[in-house]
Amino acid sequence: MRPVEALLLLANLVTFVTLTAPPLRTVRWTGYSAPATLVLAVVQVVVEGSRWQMVPAYAMTVLFLSLWLLRNRVSVGRASERKRTNLLLAVPAVGLGILGLALFILLPLVFPVFRFPRPSGPHGIGTLTYHWVDGARSEAFVTDPATRRELMVQIWYPVKGVESSPRAPYMPNADSLGPALARLGHLPEFVFGHMKYVATNAAPASPVSDALPTYPILIFLGGLTGFRQMNTFQVEELVSHGYVVAAIDQPYTAASVGFPDGRQVTGFTKEQIDFLIQQSVMPPTTAPVLNGRTLTDGIVPYLAQDASFALERLTSLNETDPHGILTGRLDLRQIGLFGVSLGAITGSEACRIDLRFGACLLLDAPMPDSVVRAGLKQPAMWITRDASTMQREGWPQSAIDQHQTTMRAVFEQGRPGFGYFVSVPGMFHANLTDFPYWSPLFSLLGITGPIDGPRAHRLINAYSLAFFDQHLKGLPTTLLNGPAGQFPDAIFESRRP
Repeated sequence: MRPVEALLLLANLVTFVTLTAPPLRTVRWTGYSAPATLVLAVVQVVVEGSRWQMVPAYAMTVLFLSLWLLRNRVSVGRASERKRTNLLLAVPAVGLGILGLALFILLPLVFPVFRFPRPSGPHGIGTLTYHWVDGARSEAFVTDPATRRELMVQIWYPVKGVESSPRAPYMPNADSLGPALARLGHLPEFVFGHMKYVATNAAPASPVSDALPTYPILIFLGGLTGFRQMNTFQVEELVSHGYVVAAIDQPYTAASVGFPDGRQVTGFTKEQIDFLIQQSVMPPTTAPVLNGRTLTDGIVPYLAQDASFALERLTSLNETDPHGILTGRLDLRQIGLFGVSLGAITGSEACRIDLRFGACLLLDAPMPDSVVRAGLKQPAMWITRDASTMQREGWPQSAIDQHQTTMRAVFEQGRPGFGYFVSVPGMFHANLTDFPYWSPLFSLLGITGPIDGPRAHRLINAYSLAFFDQHLKGLPTTLLNGPAGQFPDAIFESRRP
C-alpha cells in the first residue's frame, strides 16, 4: 500500500469510528473527519494515481461523507429525532464500513504496487529502449513477405549516482500489456492496470558508470506470452554487478509489443503457436506451414535469429549510440545469453548457431532437437526443477519427460564447454520470473511453488552471477565447485570438458 493510500485508510477508519461511536463526536476535530477524508482521497488520486483496488476506499469516502452530511442536517432538531437518526445512521455505517474497510485492506495487499528489492552489486542501473528493424528478414508471422522483422529491445547498464533520479516504470506500455496478460490468464482486463505504477531500480538515460571502460553484454529472451521485463529481478542483479543486459521483446511470442508509432502487436496464445515450437523440439513426420512457409525445423531457428541480429545492432550501437550514452562502452569480446522457458529454447539454438555467445544460461525449458543432437560448445548452465515438482505443479507427463530428458541429454554430452545442472525441488515455473512479486495470492492458487519466492530469486541470482562471472569475466567462484551450504535445497551437478 502506497503512503497516501495508507493515510486514506487511516482517515476512513477515523471517520468510521466517529460515525459509529457517539461519545467521540464531542471531540471537536472529529466533526471534520469526513470532509477531510474526501480531500485526502482527491490528493491520493492526484499524487499517486487511481487504481481499481482503491474503489472501495473511494466508495467509503463518499458514503461516510453522505452520512456525515445527513447527521449534521438533523443535528439542530429535537433530541429524540437526533437519537433516532444517529441510530439509523449507525446501522449502515457499521455494516458497509466493515465491508468497505475489509476490501480496502485486502485488495491492495492481494494486488500490490510492489517494489523490487535493491540489487546487491556496487553499480546503479540505467536503462534505454530501442526499436530495431531487420531489413534482411521478413516477418514470418504475417502474410505480407515485404513486412520486415521488428524488435523492441530494452538495455540496462551500470551507472553511478542515481539515488535521487526518477525510476523507470516496470511496464512502460502497461495500458496495452496489462490487458493482454490478463486475457491470456482468462482474467478481467483491468486486473493488472495498477502495474503502470510499479517502478524499477533503473534510472532512464543516465550516464554509464566510469568504473570500467567497457562492460560485458548479456542477451535476455523471455518466455512465451511474456514480456521483456519479466525477469527484472534477475536483470537488475546482473547489471548491478557490471553487466549490460539487452532484453528482446519478440513480436507474436510476447504477450504484447508496442512500437514507437503506436502499433500494438498482440502475441499468439500457447494453443496457437505450440505446434510450431514442438516442431523444433520433437519434430513429427509432417512439417507445419505458417503463412505459406514450410517450417521443417519449426519456429525456434527463426526466433533464434533475433538474438544474432541484436548482437549486430549492439555492435553498431557501440560505434554510434543515437542516445549518445552507450558508444564505446560495450565489451563485444564478452557476450552471454540467458533465457527462460521459450526464451531458453530459443537461446539454446542461438548459442548453437552463433559462437559469439560465450556462455549460455538456460532456465527451465526443453532443448530443441538440433541442440540435443549437436550439443553446445560454450559453457552452459541449466536451472530447473525435478520431475516430481513438475508433477505437483500439474504438468502433463509428456511435457515433464520432454523437459527432463532433453536438458539432461545436452548437459551429459560432454561437449567442449563446461556444464552445470542446478535442480531445485519445490520451485515452480513462475518462480523463475518476477511473478512471485505480483501477488501473494499466486502462492495460494499454486502458481508459485512451496519454495519461498525471495529465496528462489536469491538462488537464481547467485548461480546466474557466478556462472557469468566465471565464464565471461574469468572470475573463479566457489559456488560452481560443488553443492553450496547456503543453498542446501539445490541439487548441483557439473561436468568439465
